[in-house]
Amino acid sequence: MNANQTAAIVREWAPGLTPKLGIVLGSGLGALADDVAGAVRLPYADLPGFPRSGVSSHRGELVLGHIGEVPVAVFAGRAHYYERGNPREMAVAIATLKALGADTLVLTNAAGSLREDVGPGSVMLITDHIAWSGMNPLIGVEDDSRFLDMVTAYDRGLQDAARAVAIDTGVPLAEGVYMWFSGPSFETPAEIRMARLIGADAVGMSTVPEVILARHVGLRVAALSMITNLGAGMTGLPLSHDETKAVAAEGSERMRLMVTRLVARIGAGA
Repeated sequence: MNANQTAAIVREWAPGLTPKLGIVLGSGLGALADDVAGAVRLPYADLPGFPRSGVSSHRGELVLGHIGEVPVAVFAGRAHYYERGNPREMAVAIATLKALGADTLVLTNAAGSLREDVGPGSVMLITDHIAWSGMNPLIGVEDDSRFLDMVTAYDRGLQDAARAVAIDTGVPLAEGVYMWFSGPSFETPAEIRMARLIGADAVGMSTVPEVILARHVGLRVAALSMITNLGAGMTGLPLSHDETKAVAAEGSERMRLMVTRLVARIGAGA
């Protein structure tokens, strides 16, 4: 079943709702789905081609409704490359968003900071990325659309909108380059030293495949990281997924405020 067919199923459950944008919620950020008014909730398991996430902090449901006046489709959970070794895990979900009529995708994630001045609880605007895993979700695409320009992968107008939201709300907003490691094991201290040397500001195990897939179908992209820890070896402390979930939950109000206000700006034409 293709994305158009899956979109038809979604329309049966939420008739008349055409999302302006989609939002992907990362680890510990699922509470953002509770901001959706008039929510229609569809389990991923009921949507052909949607992923089956095995990560404990990901609900695995599509939530349709409104944030403020803006019609949205919220992906409460994602599937990761490390779960089944497939960088195209989110391909049908993102193509379905486009088929539903959206033009923008806002991505969130939990990430480790490589900068001492951007500590746990900070929000970082992603301005570019490094796909260190070596995988690409367009491998296997058989037409020339696979040769995708990534110079403007992170939409500059949306970046400006996020900066304006940070000023309006008083939420400190860091900016930087996100580096995608495949996971699921955390990075080694040596890998973190290397990442810092080549220009990364944060590391994580998601998001980059979704950015590529979204640009491939013509969606504008903005991405925000909730910083949950400093990178391996920077503090001498071990890393854990429990810490990732706990810190993301503690800092979720800042991310929640940033995303809801960004949604309003996008709805107003940003």
